[in-house]
Amino acid sequence: MNNNEKLFSRKSAPAKTARMVETIIGCKWSITVYHLIENGIIRPGEMVRSVEGLTTKVLNTCLKKNIEFGILKKNMFNEIPPRVEYEISAFGEQFVQVLKQLEKLQLELDNND
Repeated sequence: MNNNEKLFSRKSAPAKTARMVETIIGCKWSITVYHLIENGIIRPGEMVRSVEGLTTKVLNTCLKKNIEFGILKKNMFNEIPPRVEYEISAFGEQFVQVLKQLEKLQLELDNND
């Protein structure tokens, strides 16, 4: 290794950003949840019924992680029976736009094959 080369450890990425992206993209259901919410499916029961293979336990874990990162907002209503709805936060809208740009880039790559 010469003096001009610099090695970076995996930890050199901004810790919070890297953790968020790894966690959210690592959850195969996050993007599906964003798509559901964008299409008006905002209640957990509806989400589980709308997606084959999605369980309540996995959905709750996914929703919790997205709330922790500020991508989703949870709205609880003081009703009986209890009602909970989710929405994409302002930050989440920006995050989803980044994902849409990645999808657009992928489509461009696929069309150039």
